[in-house]
Amino acid sequence: MQEKKNQSARSASTAYVYLFITFVLWGSLYVVSKYVLGKLPPFTISFCRFLLAFLFLTLVDRLAGKTSSGGKKKKLEPGHFRYVILIGFGGYFIAVGAQLLGTKYAGASTASLLNSMNPVTMALFGAFLLGEKLTIRKGIGLVFSISGVFAVLGGGFEGAGLAGVFLSLFSALFWSYISVMTRKITQEYEPLYISRLACGVAALCYFPVAIGEVVITKAPVFGFLSSDPSCTLSLLYMGVICTGVAYTLWNKSLSVLDAGVCSAFYPVQPAVSTLLGILLLGESITKGFLIGSLLIICGVLISLIQAKA
Repeated sequence: MQEKKNQSARSASTAYVYLFITFVLWGSLYVVSKYVLGKLPPFTISFCRFLLAFLFLTLVDRLAGKTSSGGKKKKLEPGHFRYVILIGFGGYFIAVGAQLLGTKYAGASTASLLNSMNPVTMALFGAFLLGEKLTIRKGIGLVFSISGVFAVLGGGFEGAGLAGVFLSLFSALFWSYISVMTRKITQEYEPLYISRLACGVAALCYFPVAIGEVVITKAPVFGFLSSDPSCTLSLLYMGVICTGVAYTLWNKSLSVLDAGVCSAFYPVQPAVSTLLGILLLGESITKGFLIGSLLIICGVLISLIQAKA
């Protein structure tokens, strides 16, 4: 019994590290995508992201072998394929696509602020659908973290289009629901396996949209990729690292920790993207960034204390 408790504690500690890495990678995604979006259409980029992630995870899955650790099933049962469709189509295609459009119509700051609702909505979905506990301490941690996001971004809804606000809200709510369902299925299957299949579904969904986008915009996709190595490397980073690696680590964390605990790390993402913008893009540091970062750190720490209690 004691050995099992120690193993569970080690798994939880590893999951905290995975979560931190995940949101650092997702934070870096905004900086890299800022460069690529100036050259390629958004849904074409999304197709490349998930196709590269699928190919990478397929390679890793093959190298890892056919066996599975922790007694989890390796091959998907027919009745469970709906979860893969839900994650790939609903999460990686619909929710992420809505986030892209929300950012376009509402503006980056407003979309980011609305996206910061994920810790609250995930905690609520986790409580209602999985029976996870909602505690006062967890609520305090969420308040600290989301306040930090507002301080870092320093934005509001001024000038935001109604359609963009609606799309961003829908994305945050639907992604939270998908994440809770992901936790449910990764209790039975390897997160790497589920991530690979879901990325494949997402790539198939994005493909016709990307084709239509390229035809309408007449974007010289192959010209950019062949003449601009930095664009190709950026796409590889977005697909392999920010999508393949990050989504697998996220799903792995969800398989170990409550959805509400995992969501506590969400505010780290805008803090990292702002910091990288300062370091790599020459953006200026602000008082709001320093105050917000402190609030975010406090919020995450409060949530972690609750998780270990």
